[in-house]
Amino acid sequence: MTVLVIATESDPHTRAVVGTIEDLGGSAEVLDLSRVPQRTSLSIRYTCCGERTFQFGGEGGTIDLADVGAIWWRRPQQPQLSSEITDPTHRLFAANETHEALSGLWYALDAFWINDPARDHVAHRKVKQLRVAQDVGLRIPDTLITCDPGAARQFIDRHGYRAVAYKSFSALEEEWRETRVLRDEELELLDAVRFAPVIFQEYIEAVYDLRISVVGREVFPAAIHSQQTDYPADFRMDMDNADIEPVTLPQEVTHQLLDLMDRLGLVYGAIDMRLREDGRYVFLEVNPAGQWLFIEEKTRQPIAASLARALVTAHAP
Repeated sequence: MTVLVIATESDPHTRAVVGTIEDLGGSAEVLDLSRVPQRTSLSIRYTCCGERTFQFGGEGGTIDLADVGAIWWRRPQQPQLSSEITDPTHRLFAANETHEALSGLWYALDAFWINDPARDHVAHRKVKQLRVAQDVGLRIPDTLITCDPGAARQFIDRHGYRAVAYKSFSALEEEWRETRVLRDEELELLDAVRFAPVIFQEYIEAVYDLRISVVGREVFPAAIHSQQTDYPADFRMDMDNADIEPVTLPQEVTHQLLDLMDRLGLVYGAIDMRLREDGRYVFLEVNPAGQWLFIEEKTRQPIAASLARALVTAHAP
């Protein structure tokens, strides 16, 4: 059976896992959804007598989904519409029709997913993550998500503005925002909260950050010594200057994280936590498609191999 990877050919994570799948004797196909429907066609056929075919076709040949036993929902791209469609209403219609066809296809397949698109969609929601983290017993920061400037001021007054961090729900390439500790001059901007909800959280002073990559029941915890860098509030801002090493989690925390993954319906997730000076672990968030290659390169933890094995040995439900 073939493994289908939904991502771009240029993605280094895709290349690492596809290479490992081939080393294990498996085969993989990469499907870039941005090529649909212009450069890659979609054909779904149902006959009156029980037969069905699901296929993608393009310059690289045909992908017959009957041969696909496992799918890695790595980094799906948005389908690109033809420039020949100039009317905004027509473009909206074409985009919606493409979305409906693809969404229906994913739900119609008998395949093992990392991660199932429907569960992945829900698990990306930060409000949901915090609720589930609470339910499994993980410690989380005191959090306020609001578009009420008055509520934001009360939260900040309770903690003191130097002990409050804020962040956005999403991070786009065009509009990327790091986690920030609130600064004095930003207090004057709080009225802007009324335009869109903001996530405010108690800032967790840390011994180090943790990036914990989970694949099925395998857990790969790594310490990121962000406090050594020029931007300790968000390790992503100065990651190249942070020491990264494998660490061991307390058994209780490991069990709580696996419970979190089960309740969110995830096979893979990149979990961010912080270790406080008092020895307590604080959950921040889980990214169902989070980066792990930088961890593997520094720690030699076999995350690519774990993903490849899970996909190659998987059985459809």
